[in-house]
Amino acid sequence: MERKVIMPNAFKARYKEILGDDNKRFLKYCMMPLRKSIRVNTLKISVMELKKRLENKGYVLKKIPWIDTGFWVEKGKDVDALGNTEEHFLGYFYVQEASSMIPPIVLNPNENDVVLDMSAAPGSKTTQMAEMMGNKGIIIANDPNYSRLKALKYNIDKAGVINTVVTNMDGRKFGKKTIRFDKILLDAPCSSEGTVRKEWKVLSRWSERMIRDISRLQKMLILSAFDSLKERGVMVYSTCTHAPEENEGVLDYLLKKRENAKIADFEVKGLKSRKGVSKWRDYEYSKDVERSKRVWPQDNDSEGFFISKILKV
Repeated sequence: MERKVIMPNAFKARYKEILGDDNKRFLKYCMMPLRKSIRVNTLKISVMELKKRLENKGYVLKKIPWIDTGFWVEKGKDVDALGNTEEHFLGYFYVQEASSMIPPIVLNPNENDVVLDMSAAPGSKTTQMAEMMGNKGIIIANDPNYSRLKALKYNIDKAGVINTVVTNMDGRKFGKKTIRFDKILLDAPCSSEGTVRKEWKVLSRWSERMIRDISRLQKMLILSAFDSLKERGVMVYSTCTHAPEENEGVLDYLLKKRENAKIADFEVKGLKSRKGVSKWRDYEYSKDVERSKRVWPQDNDSEGFFISKILKV
């Protein structure tokens, strides 16, 4: 079912430049409500047990192709009331958008890693990484916004995570510190275009000027994150937006500023994605940015996302 969403003409025009004829399908999916999805917290319960418990409550689950612990909730007596279930209260699952589960999969942290989640609140990817690490290793879950720390700490505690330290610091300052990390997730603050199916009001404050302004912050954050990485370390840069200025443009900036940065190829099994764009309007980015992945809502019936894998060589 489509909703009536007022889209700025500039928004529609800019994605026609990238998508061509597929722009109609993109705009159609932007107006469709988003499917509810969850991620099982295997620190507390097995996938099969959680699936059985929810199905006994009348919910119909469909596996998300790219993650073994993720499900779309197709039906139920009240899908929107998932957050009120006993299983959610106990931290057995996390209500998380399916595309949001991709960046930790690409980063692939393990029990021997020291990991930085630079913009961690409210904690969906932090708790996912802790689960992947078996609650071992170390995660520094940072967020610069003090008011968001309460939700971050609450979700970490509810998930039973014990390998994580919460910090409150401007991400731009990490590169100046002496601590270095094996792996870093920079899920950067962005214009949130990809979330329009969940929160269509993002378009009411959308503008190309906002995109340009936020891309300047993203460029400072990615330099700081990269400088905080150990040699041979791995970083994932991701956003929930489609704007090239916030995605490929930020990667191109990093490549120009740091000679030892390399954009790596990667695949996520079961995910339909498209390569990054190396040309946008008057900008010509490094061809290496094409190794990143664009997740369009019409390809997976999901939120839009952008993911890149960066190596410090």
